[in-house]
Amino acid sequence: MDTAYRFGIEEEYFLADASTRGTPRRRALEAFHAAADAHLPRAERELLQSQVEASTPPSADFREAREVLGGLRAGLAGIAREHRLLVFAAGTHPIARWSRQSNTEKDRYEDLTRELRYVGRRTMVCGMHVHVEVPRPEARVDLMNRLLPFMPLLLALSAASPFWQGHETGLAAYRMSVFGEMPRTGLPELFTDAEDYERLVRVMTSAGAIPDASYLWWAVRPSVKYPTLELRVADSCTSLDHTLAVAALWRCLVRLADRRPDLHGGMTGASRAIAAENLWRAQRDGARATLIDEAAGAATSVSEHLERTLALVAEDADALGCAAEAGAARAIVSSGTSADHQTAAFKEASGRGLAKCDALGAVVDWLASATAPRGRAAA
Repeated sequence: MDTAYRFGIEEEYFLADASTRGTPRRRALEAFHAAADAHLPRAERELLQSQVEASTPPSADFREAREVLGGLRAGLAGIAREHRLLVFAAGTHPIARWSRQSNTEKDRYEDLTRELRYVGRRTMVCGMHVHVEVPRPEARVDLMNRLLPFMPLLLALSAASPFWQGHETGLAAYRMSVFGEMPRTGLPELFTDAEDYERLVRVMTSAGAIPDASYLWWAVRPSVKYPTLELRVADSCTSLDHTLAVAALWRCLVRLADRRPDLHGGMTGASRAIAAENLWRAQRDGARATLIDEAAGAATSVSEHLERTLALVAEDADALGCAAEAGAARAIVSSGTSADHQTAAFKEASGRGLAKCDALGAVVDWLASATAPRGRAAA
């Protein structure tokens, strides 16, 4: 196994009141976070008090990542039950209102809300981030440019946000719209080289526009803390299997682009615009989307794009020992994303005559049970 290209996964989760399925009371949240801080060192507070984040250590083994994340999900769910809460992974909360949220007391979060104002207060979303270590960190900007065309596929596979503020959005990944209200989001620009990127960061920081490059919230970016390329386009995946499939694909794609400097070597403004159009298609339709193939000048299914991508990374998946995890992305297309299952749960509950708020509550129940199935021992 090629132990280079180590990876780390960060997942953000929502917390909900077990009775109302909406925003928990402040006292319950404070008790939950105190218990999580004490017992789960790899779980951290997020922007909102009704959120929590879990992360894996740097690893070259997806079995280890599965064990760590599975244990963290089970541990958080157990603590949540003790405080009459639910914990679940999704891009948006089906019921809770952003206007009723409270920020975590942390300088960075308070500064963000003060700077972003109304936009910052509305950012009630959860994502999944995957770091992949790059052997030559100076190559990360070039890799970022050339990996832009794969962002729509990774979003389509992770789509988990069809509801927002108690409403059906008609989109599979509405989180992108909410997060897109913030500056410096979406696809990054095409940079001439690493110096071009560094010039942007230098000018933006010296002008006081941003404190550092961590305030560039693109769908993919070079990490400030680590020698990694960070995937940020994905919704927080409800299924752990989906998380690992998207993470494995991303790890393979980074290795592919690093060993194949010809891959998407001729990226242009038109290429980026096509990737942006595909990102919208993935946001709207998830794994049921059709994505434009620039070379063919035609739109084909996510399934076809996935098969082409798996063929491209076959050598990398074998070298990295994650062919099974990457190949599991096929099951997402065949059985549906979290967005598909959330919509199905809502329709099933509505079909039983439940009121809209109760049908959305059934969606939250499904999310909680699918995020951390009972019976798994906590780490």
